[in-house]
Amino acid sequence: MYVVLKSVNFNDWYKEPKGHGDYFVHLCYEIISQQLSGKAASTIIKRFEELFPKKRITAEKLAKIPDKKLRAVGMSWSKASFLKDLAGKTIRKEIGYSKLHEMTDEDVMKELTQVKGIGPWTAEMFLMFALGREDVFSHADQGLRNGMKRVYRLKEIPDAKKADKITAKWKPYRSYGCFALWHSVDS
Repeated sequence: MYVVLKSVNFNDWYKEPKGHGDYFVHLCYEIISQQLSGKAASTIIKRFEELFPKKRITAEKLAKIPDKKLRAVGMSWSKASFLKDLAGKTIRKEIGYSKLHEMTDEDVMKELTQVKGIGPWTAEMFLMFALGREDVFSHADQGLRNGMKRVYRLKEIPDAKKADKITAKWKPYRSYGCFALWHSVDS
């Protein structure tokens, strides 16, 4: 990890990862942010928040918003559908939010991926940013793999096997390596 941290000024940018205190809201933001630039995601999230009185997002309120209104803030039909599935599962208490912080990473992944639109990448981002897990690496994240190519001066973007080999040395702090790699790509 030294190579990664040396490539960025770690002290100037690193902050303790803090997720939104409400796991439901955090998952809404993660779904909205999928496959979008940070700027595009931020714009859509702001518009999404404005659909709720006093920006108080709840599953019950989300379930009542017509899909067309969700589309009007800039999200795809599929993301609107994913948010409705999340809201429904939350209302029916099919997601054990109160137990997520106690679960293993694998169990959190299983719990969250039962929601339409939440796959491994979204669950891994949740582990890092909402639960503050320190040893997560997302093989599906193109930004991380691009950062590895750049920082390690690789000829090609590493595949999952090569990424595993590189990040094995980072354990049990792979999440911090991810933060540094993302920063290296953004700077």
